[in-house]
Amino acid sequence: MSFAVAIDGPAAAGKGTISRAVAAHFGFAHLDTGLLYRAVAHAVLHGADPVEAARTLNAKVLENADLRRPDVAQAASKVAVIAEVRAALVDFQRAFARRAAGAVLDGRDIGTVICPDAGAKLYVTASAEVRARRRYDELIGRGIETAYEQVLDDVRGRDARDMERAEAPLRPAEDAVIIDTSEMSVEAAVAAAIAAIEARVSVARP
Repeated sequence: MSFAVAIDGPAAAGKGTISRAVAAHFGFAHLDTGLLYRAVAHAVLHGADPVEAARTLNAKVLENADLRRPDVAQAASKVAVIAEVRAALVDFQRAFARRAAGAVLDGRDIGTVICPDAGAKLYVTASAEVRARRRYDELIGRGIETAYEQVLDDVRGRDARDMERAEAPLRPAEDAVIIDTSEMSVEAAVAAAIAAIEARVSVARP
């Protein structure tokens, strides 16, 4: 069964965790589309042209642990505003979404641009303060020294760039199920996502 699940939302809202859990539950393939932009950003930080980096992207580079670094994340939101970069990565994402066994894609424009006809659409969000605290705890846990106030500033800055860009701004699809994880446990958020998707999968089954 070809069935695509689009999961969008701002940074550190929990969409990655939810997406991986959902993919495992349904047996679907999973793509963190943000890694595509991080891969381009990583190349740019090493002197590459962003558009050329996007056009020649090799899926193997998505396994590079350096893509999770904070500086790469910040650079990713900057290259993501470049229309030519986004266009170069569209085909890669849409091809993934057409996988016969089903696919889960998480990002910022999956339900609105990449897969507007996705079988299920979710928008995972949380307050900026909660998301900054999660990201701060994650960075400290990885041994990266930082200040919570700096992380909060970074989160707000990234939100502004993502939501205000002219090309594919971050926003919920009109038919997306909104899941606010601010006061939810991981288990509760995953359960809510699975329930919402299961309802759509049931409708899609012949």
